Amino acid sequence: MYDLPVFDPRNSACKFPFGAAECGETVSLTLRPALSEGFVRCLLVLYHDFSGQREELELSRQSNRRGRTVFTLSFSAPQEPDLIWYHFLFYRSDNTCALLDRSGWHQAEEQPMSWQLTVYDSSHPTPEWFGAGITYQIFPDRFCRLSVPDPQGMVGDRVVHQDWGEAPEWRPDEHGEGRNRDFFGGSLAGIISRLDYLQSLSVTTLYLCPIFLSASNHRYNTADYLQIDPMLGTEEDFCRLCQEANKRGMRVILDGVFNHTGSDSVYFNAAGSFPTLGAAQSQDSPYYTWYHFTHWPDRYDAWWGITTLPAVNESDPSYGDFIIDSPDSVIRHWLHCGASGWRLDVADELPDEFIARIRTACEETKADSILIGEVWEDGSNKIAYSRRRKYLLGHETHGLMNYPFRNAVLAFLRGGDAADFRETMETIRENYPPAAFYSLMNFLGTHDTGRILTVLGAETVPEDKEARSTYRLSDAERQRGTALLRLATLLLYTFPGSPTIFYGDEAGMEGFEDPFNRRTFPWGREDRTLTEWYRLLGRLRQERPSLLWGDIEYLQAQGHCLVWARQGTGELTVTAVNAGDQPISLVLPWEGPVAEDLLTGQRFLNQEGKVSLVLPPLDGVLLG
Repeated sequence: MYDLPVFDPRNSACKFPFGAAECGETVSLTLRPALSEGFVRCLLVLYHDFSGQREELELSRQSNRRGRTVFTLSFSAPQEPDLIWYHFLFYRSDNTCALLDRSGWHQAEEQPMSWQLTVYDSSHPTPEWFGAGITYQIFPDRFCRLSVPDPQGMVGDRVVHQDWGEAPEWRPDEHGEGRNRDFFGGSLAGIISRLDYLQSLSVTTLYLCPIFLSASNHRYNTADYLQIDPMLGTEEDFCRLCQEANKRGMRVILDGVFNHTGSDSVYFNAAGSFPTLGAAQSQDSPYYTWYHFTHWPDRYDAWWGITTLPAVNESDPSYGDFIIDSPDSVIRHWLHCGASGWRLDVADELPDEFIARIRTACEETKADSILIGEVWEDGSNKIAYSRRRKYLLGHETHGLMNYPFRNAVLAFLRGGDAADFRETMETIRENYPPAAFYSLMNFLGTHDTGRILTVLGAETVPEDKEARSTYRLSDAERQRGTALLRLATLLLYTFPGSPTIFYGDEAGMEGFEDPFNRRTFPWGREDRTLTEWYRLLGRLRQERPSLLWGDIEYLQAQGHCLVWARQGTGELTVTAVNAGDQPISLVLPWEGPVAEDLLTGQRFLNQEGKVSLVLPPLDGVLLG
């Protein structure tokens, strides 16, 4: 006990409860500075981020214990959600003062590096099905087609590849613009035809990139939020997909792109493709107030300045009513059709109030629906557009895309220190409400990143885009990349939250950035060994309750060795990974008579409460 630091918020002897606190919950603090420092008073300094209020609370000084002065305090978290920054001021009898923050001891007048306390509202429970399941992300145009579609009469100047195996077009047009008008014809019916395959991977959630009418193959430039793109199928096809998925224990979540529309859309209609009166055609358009024109009709706010993606004004009442509030709003309509939730594209650019209204509409329409936000950083404290955000305080998203996890895995497997991985992930665990932490969308790659096999295997990245377009891993690169991918997926499937597969990663697909990461699924040419590895991990995750909801404790995180335990419902599962090129000897505490590697069946005898094993280079075990 007396080896404890002065204060460590991750140690229950110093702070309870761990991490975020519920509104009104009692938070207890204990600090143990050295008696020799002569401190007679200690103040907790709190800064409430959203109100700007500063507060000082005095700790009670207890009796001196073994060379330490013990200060304690219990206080109630605010009744409303908040983000609180805190540090401590220590005073001596001569009134000299020292400041303690997360970076250590300082002079009292220095700017503190404060600890964070997230205060959240738990009155609206988070559905457990998402975090307990396995998610599969599908780029609909490139997953599976049953026939070659005819693009005649469809919005946009579309070209359809006749050969499913061709490379996507990446070269800009004569104006230097990438139009993304080449399609392959994947469809909702194609997805339905592969549901048994997805079930064999233990998938429980299908996350579909946009499926609504759009001029581009990625469909992030929505033309009509209430119409399925005809190349994908019909509303009836979508309803059937949800029904067939449900029969197999799967749910479907949709990609909501609500920060901008397409310029070629029912609402903006810059090209005159639709019979409606769009905002670019008339200031009398019912959609005119959705957009902000600096000079009508040719100058307007657009997402990242891309003129084909005019930004919308989310505070416009008619837009909010259309997307969220009306009885048959976009949000409600597709939930009624069978969807089980939404992923919000560029959540950074959606106002907190807008997101909160979406969550309310989701809960009113389908009580167990899920809302996931796209945020690339720690979403608990992010500032976007000079404003502190509220993604996880209980009224907004249920969970977020976990880009910090991906970044930490890549850094570790590329020669980084396991201690850095632990620090990054423990910061997330400390800052996020528990339900949000267990509802993270964990992934190794998405439609916005290079293929994980290429990222891990490629020794160099060609500077020339032409070279990147045709790049394929050498045999040696692919062998090493596959070994690292097995480690990455072992971490992915055993970490809290929903492991998410980007379509085709399990088949060994390669490629650098968009569109090279968006090639068609290689049906009949899959890396079957890799696919079976994903199947094994999926089955183990679903079979072991400790991997679904168990606490996480790091047993070792140093150098190339990363070991954690997941424990819950009387079950223990230990993940151990060696990311280095030399063997590592491990001695781990164990209670049962043997520890079995669930991946291979190898058994290790318990000797005096411990099991000993050697991890070969680029290898891992899953002990249970």
